[in-house]
Amino acid sequence: MKNRKEISYMDSVHRDGTIWNLIVMVILLAFPVVVGLIFQASPDWAGVGEGLIATAPMYWAVGVIETITFIPMLGAGGSYLSFVTGNISNLKLPCAVNALENWNVKAQSEEGEIVSTIAIAVSSIVTTVIIILGVILIVPLSALIEGNETIQPAFDQLLPALFGALGVVFISKNWKISIAPIALMLILFVFVPAINTSTVGIMVPVGVVFTLVMSRILYKKGLL
Repeated sequence: MKNRKEISYMDSVHRDGTIWNLIVMVILLAFPVVVGLIFQASPDWAGVGEGLIATAPMYWAVGVIETITFIPMLGAGGSYLSFVTGNISNLKLPCAVNALENWNVKAQSEEGEIVSTIAIAVSSIVTTVIIILGVILIVPLSALIEGNETIQPAFDQLLPALFGALGVVFISKNWKISIAPIALMLILFVFVPAINTSTVGIMVPVGVVFTLVMSRILYKKGLL
């Protein structure tokens, strides 16, 4: 009976996830089409082709690598929801991993599927609420924020502070594993200027693979 429930639940996850991902894809693609029809404008297809040739292969590679990397950590339900709402590596993945560790469950288990999906759903709702509040409050606060040299340095450090806090949580659990990937990323970003905001996304799966390899080596040598 338990196996039937697990199969039924997973079947529903894949069914609903596939349906909603297809719906979102249609909506995203329909928006520029509808806008073009309303304003009777069409893109420069030659320019679109040149842009796709230059950028599409990179995003295809990132998409394949992220799918292989993230799904084992997010579970099926969490993956469907994350790839619809976006911002996986910066927000959804840390929330899901933290929730799974607090409940001491694996993403591949039924309990882990539920915990991961709830964590990502709550994260998406909180993010949406914060964005709405930010849009509402930005008008009265813009006069205080724009051009204020006193508080501007604080805004420049928001992302470093966020990732620093997340890093402390994970690094403190096993600092030996963190040494190699931190050193690799520092070397790459300092000595390879070509790595910028447009290509940094591929560094996440690269870092994951490198960390797994180094962790295996440390484990074989009895250092973990």
